[in-house]
Amino acid sequence: PAMRVPFDLSPWRLHPVIDLPAACEVFDFTRGYDPERALASPYGIGRYDEKRLGMYTTALFARDRRDVHVGVDLAAPVGTAVRAFFDGVIHRVGYNAAPGDYGHTVVTEHAFGPHRLWALHGHLSAASTARWREGDRFAGGDVIAWLGDRDENGGWNPHLHFQLSLEAPATADLPGVVCDADRDDALRRYPDPRWVLGMIYR
Repeated sequence: PAMRVPFDLSPWRLHPVIDLPAACEVFDFTRGYDPERALASPYGIGRYDEKRLGMYTTALFARDRRDVHVGVDLAAPVGTAVRAFFDGVIHRVGYNAAPGDYGHTVVTEHAFGPHRLWALHGHLSAASTARWREGDRFAGGDVIAWLGDRDENGGWNPHLHFQLSLEAPATADLPGVVCDADRDDALRRYPDPRWVLGMIYR
């Protein structure tokens, strides 16, 4: 199906969030996740609106069996710089400590004419959240964070969970995976990140 585009971003110049190599593996997590799997490269992409059976096994996800991914994952080495895709302000910073959660997160807010858009950056280093206060401003292309290691990013291999929201998050958190019953509503509220990242996979 065609990507849903809530409003036109073509008048504005957007920046890459992570510098990925031209040839980048697109992961398939529909059969689960093996944190010890051999990787051809530390770089890779995890897909939006992917049903990831058996991947989310901690207590955080058990009650309602959430396994539909509503962000994009950008895998890269620990310490890789995360850049702002557009000018904005820091909306929320925080630490989501539960096993399997985001660890450190930065939520940014961006204005496009009359429209507002929020972006959650998850699985970051502790230094990423220590440097910001809510309301701080930054420019598109500025380094706003760095990828964290397993001991600070919720226990995952190093990657960025990048998720858009059409609604202002109340905290430094968004549901990065949802259950089947909530999928349609979540896809309306959390649009495909390729809307701002470009078609980094097809």
